[in-house]
Amino acid sequence: MSSILIISHADGSRRWQNELLARLKAAGHTVSSFRAPTPAPAARTMDAILAIESCRFGRSLASPSEPLPEGESGPADIVIDLTANATASTIRPGVPVLTLEFCGHSTFPAGLVDILAGKCLPELAVRLDGATIARGRPVLWDRLWLSRSCDDLLAGAISLLVQSVARFAAGKLVPITDLPARITTDGGFLRCYLPHFLRVLGSRTRQKFRLGRRPFYWQVAYRLIDGPGVAETGSLDGTPFTVLADDGHRFYADPFVFERDGRCYLFVEEFPYATGRGVISVAELGDDGTFGIPRVVLEEPHHLSYPQVFDHAGEIFMIPESNAAHELVLYRAERFPDRWTRDTVLMTGRQFNDATLLETDGRYWLLGTEKFGYGSASDTMAVYSAPSLRGPWVAHALNPIAVDHSRTRPGGAFIRQGDTPVLPVQNGSNAYGGGLGLMRLEQLDDSDVRFGAPRPINSGPAWARSGIHTLNRTGRVEVVDSAG
Repeated sequence: MSSILIISHADGSRRWQNELLARLKAAGHTVSSFRAPTPAPAARTMDAILAIESCRFGRSLASPSEPLPEGESGPADIVIDLTANATASTIRPGVPVLTLEFCGHSTFPAGLVDILAGKCLPELAVRLDGATIARGRPVLWDRLWLSRSCDDLLAGAISLLVQSVARFAAGKLVPITDLPARITTDGGFLRCYLPHFLRVLGSRTRQKFRLGRRPFYWQVAYRLIDGPGVAETGSLDGTPFTVLADDGHRFYADPFVFERDGRCYLFVEEFPYATGRGVISVAELGDDGTFGIPRVVLEEPHHLSYPQVFDHAGEIFMIPESNAAHELVLYRAERFPDRWTRDTVLMTGRQFNDATLLETDGRYWLLGTEKFGYGSASDTMAVYSAPSLRGPWVAHALNPIAVDHSRTRPGGAFIRQGDTPVLPVQNGSNAYGGGLGLMRLEQLDDSDVRFGAPRPINSGPAWARSGIHTLNRTGRVEVVDSAG
């Protein structure tokens, strides 16, 4: 672990800076802070909007706060300069300095203006003594409300800095290629914010009108094929998919397929609009090649989704997502496929999403996205490992592994292509459920986690819907889903 000095402004502090300090301490680092006398950039309009929205959502990570508490802890191994202009008198000579950029700007308000103006997607960069060593692309889950967009962006910034410190402590920080310089927005905050707000509000209104009384809508589809599927071709072509019908009072999502005793079963998240809480349901493939109406097989007081079903040591298990309960549970089939029992609580006190299992070299790994109180559930990859399926599960030393809207949240079970595991990953750059990519695993061990660049799945006539969110296959049966 490292000894860290955080330099912040004496005035104009923001809540996210205190959250950063808390996250670094929770990771085991020794952290002290220093208040630089330089004034923080003025952001009166942003603060006024955040104050109004706080009546509905509470205080944002971007809201003003008390300055970081000053304290000495001896010489620092590394400095995090949140002012971007700390003087040499503040920093001991030879100590590495991390700085943070928002869309090429050294201040958060300036970067936010470019995002609101539509000049760029959220883009974060961390520099070590001026050289870029990490980049992040957070998901903006709710673009309508400024406070929520700020939370998503700043939660990503915190995770990227925590990641950079972890890689520094492990001696794994290396320079990466800089992006081209951006053209900055010519205009004030309000001039960019109002058109953005009206544009997103209009889009949301049109969507609600299109969906009628449904708050949102997903569809699952399946097909029977021989030979290469989507994972091999990288395209939604070939044999058309058949939509799994719903009655209009629920939707189905997150399809997984599992074969047993010559029969094929389709597990899905079923979301009844009346309860607003997901349950796990199953349908069996009939002799006519179609799936029947799914029936509920697992229900909890909290939301369930992503029903990854697999066999292990002669038994059948499921690890559904249950982050709403801040836990991850291994379920065992007492009577497949209808009766499931809680076998082991694998994690507690964590919001771990779409945990996807991989066994390799005698060790078990779970890869998913983790939410640390604020921000999106879809942009921060974390990895855990254990000597056996039931644990104990420990966090990887380099968590969080990545902060990115298009290469962190799994969208299905691992696929084997030769000896190489390939992970389907969601692309949320424009919208949740907007796309899927295939990412080859290059290294997975205690020293590092590395993937190749995601290969996007192209649209095609086999699934004429907007986007793809999940991909799974067993035998001849291939399943996908999409946001309608």
